[in-house]
Amino acid sequence: MADTASRHVLTEAIWPARGAGLWVKRAVLVVAGILALTIAAKIKVPVWPSPVAISLGTFAVLTIGAAYGPRLGLVTMLGWLGLGAVGADVFQNSASGATGIAYMMGATGGYLVGYLLATLALGFAARRGLDRSIGGMAVALLVGNALIYIPGLVWLHHLVATGLFDPAKYASVWDQTLAWGLTPFLIGDALKLALAALAVPALWRLVGDARA
Repeated sequence: MADTASRHVLTEAIWPARGAGLWVKRAVLVVAGILALTIAAKIKVPVWPSPVAISLGTFAVLTIGAAYGPRLGLVTMLGWLGLGAVGADVFQNSASGATGIAYMMGATGGYLVGYLLATLALGFAARRGLDRSIGGMAVALLVGNALIYIPGLVWLHHLVATGLFDPAKYASVWDQTLAWGLTPFLIGDALKLALAALAVPALWRLVGDARA
């Protein structure tokens, strides 16, 4: 019986490498992943009244986690966040207003933490082969998306409660938090999750399990 806890992830099946070539491959994938995360963050659509726009960021995070696995995915995410922390324009709105740590402590701060958790979750799910079927990938994506929202909403709730609450428009702090950080994104997230749930298993069918 195959050990499903040690299945190959997509990038290992598409681009097998050993020795020095393995380190070159990892470096290339990390750079490519950081570029993909940056580009995805910049593709955005504002959604009133939320201070956070809809972007392809979650799609990039979840697919990189599944395709790279937990370790390389985490390294890629930390590289992206590290660049952002020192002021590089890699986040959704880091070119306008606050940059670096100040930006990361703003409205999107909790979601950035959630990105790390989601990357690990999708990476471990891929190691168990869940990314090879639409159903398995869908379950993993739902868990990953929840891991993005939980710290994101908790942090946003803190910001609202400590100075951003508008009692004239919202019944409670949580009412405003959900209106800003959850409900405007549900339809867009559903579409992105559906796309990822179809795309990754489709790539596996192209690669073929024989190579993994």
